[in-house]
Amino acid sequence: MPVQNRIADYAQQMGEWRRHLHRHPELGFDCVETARFVAARLREFGVDEIHEGIAKTGLVAIIEGQGEGPVIGLRADMDALPIEETTGAAHASTVPGVMHACGHDGHTTMLLGAAKYLAETRRFAGKVALIFQPAEEGAGGAKVMVDEGMLERFGIGQVFALHNAPGLHEGSFAMRPGAFMAAVDTATVRITGRGGHGARPHETADPIQAAIAMIQAFQTIVSRNVPAGDAVVISVTQIHAGSADNIVPEAAWFGATVRCFDDGVRDLVERRMEEIVAGQATAFGVTAALDYRRGYPATVNDADAAAFAAGVAGEVAGAGMVDDAAAREFISEDFAYMLQARPGAYLFLGQGESAGLHQSGYDFNDAIAPVGASFLARIVERAQPAS
Repeated sequence: MPVQNRIADYAQQMGEWRRHLHRHPELGFDCVETARFVAARLREFGVDEIHEGIAKTGLVAIIEGQGEGPVIGLRADMDALPIEETTGAAHASTVPGVMHACGHDGHTTMLLGAAKYLAETRRFAGKVALIFQPAEEGAGGAKVMVDEGMLERFGIGQVFALHNAPGLHEGSFAMRPGAFMAAVDTATVRITGRGGHGARPHETADPIQAAIAMIQAFQTIVSRNVPAGDAVVISVTQIHAGSADNIVPEAAWFGATVRCFDDGVRDLVERRMEEIVAGQATAFGVTAALDYRRGYPATVNDADAAAFAAGVAGEVAGAGMVDDAAAREFISEDFAYMLQARPGAYLFLGQGESAGLHQSGYDFNDAIAPVGASFLARIVERAQPAS
């Protein structure tokens, strides 16, 4: 893999940074020590500006290139997950119940590696903004950064980011133009009936039967309401009711996740769920309410930026190591908010064979860190070449 030679020279140091971060994971917006570690490294590199306290613990560092030019943004997420680690690694998490199970320690390390190289060489015009973001895992740290005016504050014109991908060939890249990852919504239905003795069901208004009917009907939204060309997944993932074998409960509730790539489909699914809940509630003589909450939007790559990123990835990874028409993924990513505000692209970097993301046995593959750092650095040099 033809990584930047200078970045390859400090691959061992990058591994040390990554393992330090892995041992000390932090959740959500509380990435205090992680941000402090990042800022300390950036000061050592001699970046021109460090702006802390963005989205609570996020930071943006600026490196100036040669002469006037635009500002390109490179983003890495910093937060961990509430999972008890089972890797048994020497660098395993020292925080009970918290671990880097998604590789954000590796993402932060790759951006630090790119920062060190860019601060040394400065073979680009304009500026690069290094975005270290907290709270990707569900709390929407990217949205907070965008809402706080980060992109306007630093004049960022386009944005790029990477995510490691277990199961994808080590050091290879995958991306696609347009919608790449799904929007994610949450649906919760609460049902109130009339409880009673299990021996006398005719005297009750059974919320369990109503829930079953609603859940079954939800599946027809995919098969009968959404056009076949518009992909959507509706998964009911929890149901709660009852406390004893011989009692029909008074109440029940269930929850579902909805994944799709188009806002029109989101509107359709929400409307049909409302209609189904209301209709089945009437049919079973219960009352019911749907709480439909929209989460991260779809991650949509700008077509030109995706093609440009694919070319740069090919320079770094070599021929045959870039899939520029990868299948869409039903997972979600809050970098979507930055891509809504600016053109850019999000790519997967192959981790090789390993435990999957969000699994207790997962660990980032340090061998791919120089590849990711080289890609991020070369994106800047190719997008904003020095005169």
